[in-house]
Amino acid sequence: MAANKNKQILINNGSTEGLNNDLSMTAETNENHLLIIEDDQGRTEFTLDRPVYSIGRDRDCDIRLISQFISRRHATLVRLPRDDNKHSYYYRIVDGDAKGKPSANGLLINGRKMPVHDLKNEDEIVFGPQVRAIYYLLRDGIRTGGQTDSSEYDITLINPGMTEDMED
Repeated sequence: MAANKNKQILINNGSTEGLNNDLSMTAETNENHLLIIEDDQGRTEFTLDRPVYSIGRDRDCDIRLISQFISRRHATLVRLPRDDNKHSYYYRIVDGDAKGKPSANGLLINGRKMPVHDLKNEDEIVFGPQVRAIYYLLRDGIRTGGQTDSSEYDITLINPGMTEDMED
């Protein structure tokens, strides 16, 4: 019973009051939250814009994972406002369902088993064998991390006629 109370506290730790189910927050901040899932059915991309998502094998889950190693209600994604910006938000992933029942195998986030984690750009979530997700935070249509500046590349175009002179 204490574990269930703790799980509920983890989900409700940040207030979701005032968050509605439209895209106005995304439009104001020019942020997009993406979750790319790889499972037994292939690769699927989800744009996250709702306050809560259920993730699991159950047909009623918002994000359905296809694998016998996944719990029916494996994890829950909760959208929470950032402290520093009322028009910006982040997603927290919590092991198990919204009522506090944990999944059978848990979550590996960036290689570490964790019951709860506030997602950051390029976080990897492993739900089970061959079932994983990568979370991306896109700002103004560009991934915020792991990108290189275009000035790092010097692209020199070569006239095809110049290559004959080089061979001589």
